[in-house]
Amino acid sequence: MGFKMGIVGMPNVGKSTLFNALTRTAAAQAANFPFCTIEPNVGEVAVPDARLDKLAEIASSKSIIPTRMTFVDIAGLVKGASKGEGLGNQFLANIRETDAIAHVLRCFEDGDVTHVDGRVDPVADAETIETELMLADLESIEKRLQNLVRKVKGGDKDAVQQVRLLEEAKAALENGKPARTIEVDDDDLKAWNMLQLLTTKPVLYVCNVGESEASDGNSHSAAVAEMAANQGNSHVIISAQIEEEISQLEDDEAAMFLEEMGLHEAGLDRLIKAGYALLHLETYFTVGPKEARAWTVPAETKAPQAAGVIHGDFEKGFIRAETIAYEDFVTLGGEQAAKEAGKMRAEGKGYVVKDGDVLHFLFNT
Repeated sequence: MGFKMGIVGMPNVGKSTLFNALTRTAAAQAANFPFCTIEPNVGEVAVPDARLDKLAEIASSKSIIPTRMTFVDIAGLVKGASKGEGLGNQFLANIRETDAIAHVLRCFEDGDVTHVDGRVDPVADAETIETELMLADLESIEKRLQNLVRKVKGGDKDAVQQVRLLEEAKAALENGKPARTIEVDDDDLKAWNMLQLLTTKPVLYVCNVGESEASDGNSHSAAVAEMAANQGNSHVIISAQIEEEISQLEDDEAAMFLEEMGLHEAGLDRLIKAGYALLHLETYFTVGPKEARAWTVPAETKAPQAAGVIHGDFEKGFIRAETIAYEDFVTLGGEQAAKEAGKMRAEGKGYVVKDGDVLHFLFNT
């Protein structure tokens, strides 16, 4: 399991340039980090994780299989998209299928690149897109409420729950607040997620700055950072121009270029890390002579559900998980040494998987 992030933005903010650069970078990665194009606007990239390489080296694994992240380049949004302007309906449907939204905002000045509204104001751009998503949610809620009337009259408990949640979301949206601001009880969480409201998606603001501002940002990105903090969302500073240049270079050249620009890692890496933090995702590993593999799970996932990410049968027939912490595996030099040192633990169904765990699952077939 990786995750799917939709890249959205108004026209001419650098959204497609960033998408193309990120996916070209992935295409140029070594065989251990393969790339595939699912559709013209969908790119699947490997999630870089130095821990996986280290584990594979210790275990002499023949292959390395990282976990995956999918980027979806969603058509440029214009005001009125919620009413079908531009590619509105397609845009909204594509967002609904993603786990999170990477909202690319123009934070650079360039007289040669026209802004659709004739000005550079990333906060206003963010508000425009948020408004369109909120309007689309309101329209969707109204239709659903109408369709649920008969079921509610018939005493359908699920319908009653849906109406209650839809009414809560409607009230928030009418007060100018996105649906993600609503606190949902655990008992309602499954039903809430099934509503697939656009404004429940967590947002990562991507500040697209000029090449000389990639390290520290500028006044525009600072305004976005303040907005993101007030909303409880995240932001990351990236120069699509730099990412495009990096995508044309070999690994060694790319590393030198980044160093010259005062950057420690590529924008792809920072974007993925920010996305993992935003969605509260963690990584565990399975390691052996055949392969070393990374798996992504939500934080607080218990062992049987983590096993189910590999195969449903692992979860159904779960017996226990043999667990070694990453640091113990590396420090002691592998599974056997960790076992002899008493660092391998047998954990049952209640065990909460931790980031970096090296796991081996035992299950009944």
